[in-house]
Amino acid sequence: MTIKCLEKEVASIYDKMVAGDIIANDIAAVVHAQYKLSAKNLYNYMLLRSLDLRKIHDDLSDLGISSIRNPEGYAFNKIQNVLKLLKTSQGKTYKSNHQIEAINYKKSKKLLRRNANQLFNRTKKKHFTEIMVTMPDEAATSVELVRNLVTEGMEVARINLGRGNMYLWKKMIKNINQVRSEIKTPLKIYMDLAGPKIRTAQIEVVSKKGKIKNFIKLKEGDHLILTKQKTKGKKVEYGDNNTLTQAGEVGLLLPQIIDDLKIGDPVFFDDGMIEAVVVNKNAKTAELVINKTYKNKLTSNKGINLPDTDLKLPSLTNQDIKMLPFACKNADIIGYSFVRKPEDVEKLYHKLEKLNSEGIGIVYKIETREAFENLPLILFEAMKRPNIGVMIARGDLAVEIGFERISEVQNQILWLCEAAHIPVIWATQVLENLAKTGIPTRAEVSDAAISSNAECVMLNKGPYILEAVRKLKNILIKMEAHSFKKKNSMRALSVAKQTLEKIDSQYIENLV
Repeated sequence: MTIKCLEKEVASIYDKMVAGDIIANDIAAVVHAQYKLSAKNLYNYMLLRSLDLRKIHDDLSDLGISSIRNPEGYAFNKIQNVLKLLKTSQGKTYKSNHQIEAINYKKSKKLLRRNANQLFNRTKKKHFTEIMVTMPDEAATSVELVRNLVTEGMEVARINLGRGNMYLWKKMIKNINQVRSEIKTPLKIYMDLAGPKIRTAQIEVVSKKGKIKNFIKLKEGDHLILTKQKTKGKKVEYGDNNTLTQAGEVGLLLPQIIDDLKIGDPVFFDDGMIEAVVVNKNAKTAELVINKTYKNKLTSNKGINLPDTDLKLPSLTNQDIKMLPFACKNADIIGYSFVRKPEDVEKLYHKLEKLNSEGIGIVYKIETREAFENLPLILFEAMKRPNIGVMIARGDLAVEIGFERISEVQNQILWLCEAAHIPVIWATQVLENLAKTGIPTRAEVSDAAISSNAECVMLNKGPYILEAVRKLKNILIKMEAHSFKKKNSMRALSVAKQTLEKIDSQYIENLV
């Protein structure tokens, strides 16, 4: 591509951003003052990522001109500078006729670090990425364990309100506060709201020998009934000629999800270990056929993922609302589970306002396909108040979108959040084998190195958690000495296109 063609391509992108500045300003007008420039940048970034930019990168590099890779934090400024270089390299005069507020590279880094420091810790240290650790039950009885975790590098202590009980949580908080007081460290407490528990109910099936078994055996081709009725479960039975005589059956902790299921909807159990599809349903039951089994036993209290089902469940459950006063009193940061759309953000903010807790940190857990597809809109709504972050909940998200897409999608979440200058928590199975067995796999060490692109990394509990924290800290120190974020090929993103269509549609409605 000639330099003139390149100039024309980049000028077209520049004009698109200039034309979109009206909408960008309208979005910025309703967010918190701290995020006005960030909201505009996120909108400009989506304009940029709605285009396929791969064809011009190599040609720009061949000319010795900066490509458009890695524009997340300063999208308009990046395009404007490339256009300026293209013009001046041809002996043309460049003069901008538009007064648009823009962020440069240094400013973008400063904004992201400020927002991360506000949510997490303000102290200077050897590495920028924070380390979060899920508190094991032992943290309720051992101050020494908490102290050792902090000594090794833990900066955020996570308490999962979906597990355990109030007695346990209060003991953990007491020990964490004692260590904070002793070490004078800015250790923060993060509490996850449980969210709706889409799980199997208790299973107690009587075997032929009269023993109680807490599981149902399933294989490919078996039928399984999800029911609203109270049941301890039923096993699958076959008669002569391998004829099905009884389908398996399980109850649900949230039986109302049956109302939302449709024939053809995929259903995943136990982090995707059992895959099924809905083949029949009525008001009280949904009949599934098992397609794949990576495990042959379905046990009690196992998670269920419904990626194609439009669930009517509230993201903020009645139990979450009951727990909010406790969390607001004892936590520095609250994790919002199962957030799926901007209205979910609005509902939480309304509850926090009633509790006079507008200043508490909020982290939005992106764990469903719907949440990912609505992420830019969730961010715009979230930016109406400060002190916010995003968690990439890779376990549920991988099941929802497919394991082959998780690497792609986790990067897209990082890019969108960087464009909004919002810190990200990299979660699920980080150094999990090391924490559980004391021996890391090569793959998880590589994954831990990639996690330095986020502002915080979460480790789950395990017998070797102290060593896992120590290793992660060393990995982060080494990786951050090499780079800050990374460059990308810049193909068009569907999430950017879809969000722009929604914003444009809403903007036209408001004009009418």
